[in-house]
Amino acid sequence: MRIPRLYVDQPLASGSEVTLDRRAMEHAAKVLRLRAGDDLCLFDGLGGEYAAELARGVGGALVAQVGEHTPDRVESTLSLCLVQGISRGERMDYTLQKAVELGVQAVVPVVTERTVLRLHGEREQRRLAHWRGVILAACEQSGRTRVPTLMAPCTLAEHLTHALPGTAFLLDPRAARALTQVGPLTGPVSVLIGPEGGLAPHEREAAQAAGYRAVRMGPRVLRTETAALVALTLLQALAGDLGA
Repeated sequence: MRIPRLYVDQPLASGSEVTLDRRAMEHAAKVLRLRAGDDLCLFDGLGGEYAAELARGVGGALVAQVGEHTPDRVESTLSLCLVQGISRGERMDYTLQKAVELGVQAVVPVVTERTVLRLHGEREQRRLAHWRGVILAACEQSGRTRVPTLMAPCTLAEHLTHALPGTAFLLDPRAARALTQVGPLTGPVSVLIGPEGGLAPHEREAAQAAGYRAVRMGPRVLRTETAALVALTLLQALAGDLGA
């Protein structure tokens, strides 16, 4: 039986005792239905994971006795960033979940001309908190020990004003070059994917002017959530991660 994994938002150390925060406690008690004496695995997103045993604390709190540390063993060596045009509801959740499973280190949600969901003020903060919950749950499920960075939403134009670290790809079904033809990958890699309806022509032009290289992924037009899944899979395959 697989030992349950929990993310805790505090530094961990072997031999210490930690009180689970509200999110971790609710997940342990209500979802995983763990009890005092049960074994579990904890990680703090800083690298590696810890064996632990659950105990009952004062006032109904859950406390974990932290044991042996295991170093990173599942993280990709490719620094991969997903620049994702914000899509609606479950599509964005699905994209984030699969991006985490496929080893991305950062996600940049961008607002484009064809983005339907508009975020401002308190609504943006609620959506960011929700997305972070999706990312943490995906880390727990997939065995990740480092939590991907989730950037605050920005417009595509704002994103393009920043210098691109390493290589950057733009998905375009009309591109002359296929993503599978880019060769071995080293260094940071970013991939830009449009929302439902894709990027507008002027946005593709602006992205290429900023340093994004247009690539295609076969003859068919993919949904935004499918495009992210396929692109990240291909990039990790090119980097050798999927054969590790």
